[in-house]
Amino acid sequence: MAQAYMTETDNAGSGSEQDHGRFRRLVGDWSRPGIWRRGLVLAGCAVVLALIMLVHAQIPNSIGNLGSLTETFLPWLGIPVLLLLLLGLLRRSATALIALVLPVAVWCDLFGGLLTDKTGGGADLTLVTHNVNAENPDPADTARDVAASGADVIALEELTESARPVYAKALGGTYKYHAVEGTVGVWSKYPLSGTRSVDIKLGWTRAMRTVVTAPEGAVAVYAAHLPSVRVKVDSGFTASRRDQSANALGEAISAEPERRVVLLGDLNGTMNDRALHAVTSQMRSTQGAAGAGFGFSWPASFPMARIDQIMVKGVEPTTSWTLPGTGSDHLPVAAGIKLGEQE
Repeated sequence: MAQAYMTETDNAGSGSEQDHGRFRRLVGDWSRPGIWRRGLVLAGCAVVLALIMLVHAQIPNSIGNLGSLTETFLPWLGIPVLLLLLLGLLRRSATALIALVLPVAVWCDLFGGLLTDKTGGGADLTLVTHNVNAENPDPADTARDVAASGADVIALEELTESARPVYAKALGGTYKYHAVEGTVGVWSKYPLSGTRSVDIKLGWTRAMRTVVTAPEGAVAVYAAHLPSVRVKVDSGFTASRRDQSANALGEAISAEPERRVVLLGDLNGTMNDRALHAVTSQMRSTQGAAGAGFGFSWPASFPMARIDQIMVKGVEPTTSWTLPGTGSDHLPVAAGIKLGEQE
């Protein structure tokens, strides 16, 4: 009996010692001096990522428009930060994990506000913009999808001559007023006036201006499709024509006599891209002011950037969102705005 008693006691003590030993080994791994020497490369990468996000505005555009390319996909630098965090944990490197505080803090400062839901209600006017894609196989279906949003004003870009009447017919029952200039058009439930093309230095028309007279007052609506950009091995991020057009569009909006102004369109650039400064410096993004999340719109199959924009000045955004995909390679984007008191 004594022997049995001793055996039970030994087994219990052994289990307790094993648990205690595991805990000591776990703590010991993180308290050894080597933990500060491991992961120095990871720590260096973390600092570099933080610096890129901190000084992205100083990255030169003189070499392949590298600055604009970085700014276009700037939010995605959060992915390598998460990867470094995982590697730091696997390496059990205190140095790497402490260094990661810097890029995490910078990323949250830049984009943390976009992760909160700022959507509201009570819009006076609901807006939609959509690059419908010149090669869209079913424009009528796309028009019906966009109209189903219930928008009061719709801007379409990349309208072809053959597809124009298809969109006009599909939208005509809901939108009594419409105007088309070149490859862009505006459909509205309310009267349009003062419609004209806007010269964005391309040699053909890809921008227009019109005035929508809603019950709450008039608002100038610009619809625009800035030139596409390309990433090429030999020349980098080619965007000179887009940049020139953005400057011309910014000048036109700056000279607009109406107090309330809305810009709808495919700008082929994000709000972070310095090349759009002529526009973004004087207007607010509805997604940034009243959206939830990043609102990426392109490419439709796996959205990576918000290059389709609804921007405003003189009005208050109340909500902003991205609509489901259509037959286009872009997603439609929508917003609600309050026009405020008439002057």
